[in-house]
Amino acid sequence: MFTHVLLASLGLLAAASEPSRPKTFDCGTDTTHASDDFIKTIEALHGKSDGGSHAARAALTARDAPSGPIAIDAVFHIVATAAKKSTITNDMPSAQLDSLNEAYKPYDITFNLVNVTWTTNDNWAVGDKPADDEMKKALRQGSYDTLNLYFQTDLTGGVLGRCTLPSSMGQNKADPSVYYNDGCNINANTMPQGAMNGYNAGKTAVHETGHWLGLLHTFEGYSCDGPGDYIDDTPMESTATDGCPTSPVKRSCPNQQKADEHDPIHNYMDYSIDSCYEGFTDLQVQRMRNMWGMYRNGN
Repeated sequence: MFTHVLLASLGLLAAASEPSRPKTFDCGTDTTHASDDFIKTIEALHGKSDGGSHAARAALTARDAPSGPIAIDAVFHIVATAAKKSTITNDMPSAQLDSLNEAYKPYDITFNLVNVTWTTNDNWAVGDKPADDEMKKALRQGSYDTLNLYFQTDLTGGVLGRCTLPSSMGQNKADPSVYYNDGCNINANTMPQGAMNGYNAGKTAVHETGHWLGLLHTFEGYSCDGPGDYIDDTPMESTATDGCPTSPVKRSCPNQQKADEHDPIHNYMDYSIDSCYEGFTDLQVQRMRNMWGMYRNGN
């Protein structure tokens, strides 16, 4: 069983009777759930481990990060209950692909949609285990470098999504049964034209794919101290963002931020509403390229 993962959850508490009107965010994920291999890698890339000197980090970066375009095959799985299957239209997967490529193409990362599966299954659409494991064993396609997104109409707990971080497959990289759980669970209502008002421009999939490529939340650790997300050009942030607080600006770590800095509310790895998102930082892009080259490319 593939255990070296981090379920990077983008949580959302919403009234069950009003799925299109989310209230506040909630996340129960942190780096304590990550594999030792993943933690050691991001520490080395961040230059904070024993082997993380500037020279070691530069060598690691140069060795594993591809310099050219990255093209990633993707498979979308639409999993609905019988009662809600009509809420996901045929054009929504294409619109979701456009949203993914709109977000990542500026960084020379693109996604090629190789297949869309459609499944009506009341248990699978909820995302509870063991049904979720059963679903992924039955539906997952491609290798460890294939992005599998499961859009579930009734994803459990009212969460927007959750995903797995990359990790070393070692000698098991040719055995899909080891990494069947790899991929992202996403509330289908967050797809473009979906019912989740404020979060229906497809950016939840962008956020979750960031986790799949090795990024943590910008508020990782919920503290103004410590390594945070292990990325130097994302300002320290101790609280997840709700909405898009621009006036006044959100500054959860004013003592650690420069005078002209504020919380990275426009970053895809915060918890803002879709219309607030704008992009990734240079070092986040470098981190994704490193993780792709080290863990996923060619596997």
